[in-house]
Amino acid sequence: MSNPYIELVKAHDVLLQKQDAPLFSVLDGLPIAAKNTSGPVAMVFAPHPDDECIIGALPLRLAREDGYRVINVAVTLGSNLPRQPERLAELDRACQVLGFELQETIPGGLMAVNPKTRGSDPTAWAEKVAVIAALIEQYQPTVCVVPNDNDGHAAHIGTHYLLLDALAKLGHACFVVQSEFWRAMATPNALIETNIADTADLIAALACHVGEVQRNPYHLRLTSWMADNVRRGAEVVGGAGVVAPTFSFGTIYRIDRFDGKTLQNSGQKYILAAGDKIGSIFK
Repeated sequence: MSNPYIELVKAHDVLLQKQDAPLFSVLDGLPIAAKNTSGPVAMVFAPHPDDECIIGALPLRLAREDGYRVINVAVTLGSNLPRQPERLAELDRACQVLGFELQETIPGGLMAVNPKTRGSDPTAWAEKVAVIAALIEQYQPTVCVVPNDNDGHAAHIGTHYLLLDALAKLGHACFVVQSEFWRAMATPNALIETNIADTADLIAALACHVGEVQRNPYHLRLTSWMADNVRRGAEVVGGAGVVAPTFSFGTIYRIDRFDGKTLQNSGQKYILAAGDKIGSIFK
């Protein structure tokens, strides 16, 4: 008897090795999503251009299902200075695909957003915090999405503390949604499904980051990561031994309330399928 899973593995391999997946260096033929210009505000604090796609499942659903105005804050434009203008143009195209507004911090983006700067150069860190605080004061977000404090990349961790320091500086209360990518969170409390259309749009937006996915085609692997999120999220969010949800694609988060001073454990757990009302979490 032959291995009954060989064809499944072959089919998956074909998708991952796909050489003709389009890279959207131009927007010709690619739908541009309408932006919500009113409604409650969700701000995505993206350490690099492309993070808005990778961690964008929850804000995308808030925009499409609950009328949220989503603003992607480009905290940095990467450390490769010659490529920053190109990365900004790629980011603009990606945000158009998702219907997110693009908000720069300063021209060229912030630099040295990392725990080392926070610990050793308080003056420089305070200047960066002031930039983020001004944006929070301008947009008054209900929801802020940011990497968790142990996300395995210095800029991701730095962005986490940059946001929390800015929120504390203002005393701004809101929901803080922590994401993961480079390292799994120890205590996530939310698994959020994206349907086929939303998942495809996240991949199309990620493919707009041409210079990045040419060197590493991680847009083709996003569905694999999201499928594994469902496997892991079923038990780390739902509880060990529970029956896993039947949906295919999900993103793991931690959702808590920032009370103006510190993060407060919500004590809640959320597994939300595509048909569930995601906006009800943030009431």
